[in-house]
Amino acid sequence: MTEKDWYIIDDIEKLDTPALVVYPARVKQNIELLKSMIDSPARLRPHVKTYKNGEATALALEAGITKFKCATIAEAEMLGMCKAPDVLLAYQPVGPKLKRFIQLITTFPETKFSCLVDNSSAAMNISASAITNNISIPVYIDLNVGMNRTGISPGAEALELYMDCDLLPGIKPIGLHAYDGHIHDADMPPRTEKCNLGFEPVIKLQSELKKKGYPEPVIIAGGSPTFPIHAKRDAVECSPGTYIYWDRGYQIALSEQPFLTAALVVARIISLPAATKICLDLGHKSVAAENDLSKRVYFLNAPELVMTGQSEEHLVADAGKNHPYKIGDILYGLPYHICPTVALYERAITIENNRIAGEWKNIARDRKISI
Repeated sequence: MTEKDWYIIDDIEKLDTPALVVYPARVKQNIELLKSMIDSPARLRPHVKTYKNGEATALALEAGITKFKCATIAEAEMLGMCKAPDVLLAYQPVGPKLKRFIQLITTFPETKFSCLVDNSSAAMNISASAITNNISIPVYIDLNVGMNRTGISPGAEALELYMDCDLLPGIKPIGLHAYDGHIHDADMPPRTEKCNLGFEPVIKLQSELKKKGYPEPVIIAGGSPTFPIHAKRDAVECSPGTYIYWDRGYQIALSEQPFLTAALVVARIISLPAATKICLDLGHKSVAAENDLSKRVYFLNAPELVMTGQSEEHLVADAGKNHPYKIGDILYGLPYHICPTVALYERAITIENNRIAGEWKNIARDRKISI
């Protein structure tokens, strides 16, 4: 079996399509590669948004990764169910989400849960809920370092918020959160320059807090594109997520990170509507569709296909004149964006030694598991 054929499923006739398939051996290799790119697994806090299941979490735990990051209550609950020691909800819990977050903390006492804060109103609400439930919640100040999505500017306002949080009962500020997801240059020099520029005020804020007598705030920074940059810093915790499955988008854009593609979408040709056209059972509901049509899926065994149309359950492509494809043919698709693609599937079918081996339930794809 040549390297380009690693994805072939010998008993493919047993698999209905469209299907999300995962290759655990490659997932394990990606976890080990991640560990090799940093001085200590204690500085890893990977995001679970990509895979959303307990089985991949277990592999990370077995590899010595003990800190995790997530964006939803369901993802946090999944981590609690796995007895992950340290979980950051990288989201500011507001309204009913705060009540659910409190319930998580009381339901899974073996897991230390923390969350983000970027304003005093939310901080006071979290404080009040913590007092009512007789618990203490660690919080990180969410800093806006250019993403312009959430967070507070890492200057005087952030310093004041940190100090205010320290005075509130029921919560304890322990660090700073700086997500620079807006930085994704393909070339490392400009990516590094932008990352360092955005990180300077974070370091300055940390220094100012230390001068005021606070314990050194933990800094959690970056995602996949800036992981190699933050990994070289002292003490900073890094939060890559896509590494575990990888995808076509990052395979092209982040060529300096040699992670293996470990998850695919499998499709069948269901119709030949014209002499040069083929139709697959891979619609919007089966692969992330936020990108341009040409950047949604790349077929490993049919790279020449040109996508021409997609609807909810169908994908039409131009295969050229005298193409060899026929009804029932299997195509192995590498998504350009794996994270939202996984969220479209309730389970990932595992492939070991080129055969169907089992399944991983993506239990955190739902907004609610039990809490």
